[in-house]
Amino acid sequence: MSNDILEQLAQTLEARKQADPESSYVAKLHQKGLDTILKKIGEEATETVIASKGGKKDEIIYETADLWFHSMVMLSHHGLGPGDVLNELSRRFGLSGIEEKAHRKPK
Repeated sequence: MSNDILEQLAQTLEARKQADPESSYVAKLHQKGLDTILKKIGEEATETVIASKGGKKDEIIYETADLWFHSMVMLSHHGLGPGDVLNELSRRFGLSGIEEKAHRKPK
């Protein structure tokens, strides 16, 4: 189910990229550009941290959903989708964090 909703959301985000920015929040974000999308991710990440510190599960879920949504808008901006991230998580599955980090390509 979770993969299905992520794929459905990704398809909706792709479709709305080209929509009228007056009628689509996603189109408005894309029209404003990557810096605006990244600023929203930063805001949502901060709100997620605050919600977590507060410990209220419903707020943590709500803010995490906002963070994931805006992260998916950013992925869409780059022509990527949830499958790309899930494939990377799958690749890492079973590796210790230390081992995985040691095998990363230098940037």
